[in-house]
Amino acid sequence: VQLQAFGGGLVQAGGFLRLSCAASVRFFSNYAMGWFRQAPGKERECVAAIDRSGDIYYADSVKGRFTVSRDNDKKTVDLQMNSLNPEDTAVYYCAADRTFSSFYATSPNSYDIWGQGTEVTVSS
Repeated sequence: VQLQAFGGGLVQAGGFLRLSCAASVRFFSNYAMGWFRQAPGKERECVAAIDRSGDIYYADSVKGRFTVSRDNDKKTVDLQMNSLNPEDTAVYYCAADRTFSSFYATSPNSYDIWGQGTEVTVSS
């Protein structure tokens, strides 16, 4: 297993969760990392990404509520999710872009390693 995501669960609206993704890949610090989510019947979307320089992207729907961070020594990338609402309910995936790109990508097609997904359910 190269990427393993965990931390999902059931939370009430307004609550918080912290997702973590542990990587067992070489050159982790050189990879852009992304967090994606996919709700039933919807396309997979990028909610946050962080490139190797630490530049960060957030989807408009999560700005101000989600925070992505990475620890290159531990080879982890975390997603702190605050003020959760039912629209955040989805399976969340972490992914790695191993192209050594200098910039993060937001398209799922740009990422070639995926974690198994962790389910987040926000009740109203």
